Amino acid sequence: MKKWQCTVCGYIYDPAKGDPDNGIAPGTAFEDLPDDWVCPDCGVGKDQFEEMDE
Repeated sequence: MKKWQCTVCGYIYDPAKGDPDNGIAPGTAFEDLPDDWVCPDCGVGKDQFEEMDE
């Protein structure tokens, strides 16, 4: 699964790690995140993330 980076603050969402502090289990693909999920570092929405090249 690809990683996604926040274009505002640089936070990287790694599907292998998930976002356990916000109830997102490891193994959750970015596409499967809830629509109301926001960047844990700066609070912007999923639309501010870009898929990273491996």
